[in-house]
Order: sequence, then C-alpha cells, then structure tokens
Amino acid sequence: MAEGLLREMGGGTIDAYSAGTKPGLVRPEAVAVMAERGIDITGHRSKHVDEFEGQTFDYVITVCDNANETCPVFPGAPRRLHWSLPDPAAVEGSEQVRLDAFRRVRMMLTERFEQFLVERDRV
Repeated sequence: MAEGLLREMGGGTIDAYSAGTKPGLVRPEAVAVMAERGIDITGHRSKHVDEFEGQTFDYVITVCDNANETCPVFPGAPRRLHWSLPDPAAVEGSEQVRLDAFRRVRMMLTERFEQFLVERDRV
C-alpha cells in the first residue's frame, strides 16, 4: 500500500519502492482499499529488501518495528525514518473487520506521507 500511495501522492515526482524483511502475498484487502482511493496495486508484488542491495535511496522509511530493527543499511540514504504502524495483515475477523484495519493503516500512511512531502519540499 505504501508504494502505491506514495507514488500517487508524489504526482509522478517520486520513485517509491516497497520491500519487506518477510515478504508474502499482496493482500486482497490492500488491493481493495487502495482501489477505493483509485489506486490500482493489482500488479504489485511483495519484494524482499535484498532485491535492493547496492542501490542508493534519498530516504528509507520503515513502517513496522520489526523492519526497523532488521532493515539493512542502505549506503547513500541520507535520511532514515521510522513510523511504527500496526500490521493490518495481523488482524483477524470478518472481511469487514479486516478491510477496516487496512483502511485505518491507509489513512495513517496518507497522513504521514502528506507530512513527509511538505517537510521534504522544505529541504
């Protein structure tokens, strides 16, 4: 969700890449709640951080505590940010309960990215 959201919010000015330390499938709930916002992530796939070894980035943003602790160092990334967000994939219950969890995280990411984009433009 983060990759699709930041790409859309950046208006084509940001190359965003999402990866994890334990990648899995792109959850159907994520696809559904992003579609609600008009963002199609059906072609996205879960990637491992090792796929980006040796690449340089302006920012590395981790969104879960485990990733913050185990994320490799990316040389050349002058800024590393950590946002401790809940994992919506860990929520159990009905489809509605799970979708609501993904919506809450989408909202949190939106708020964080709005702030990030404003602060990034000030630098």
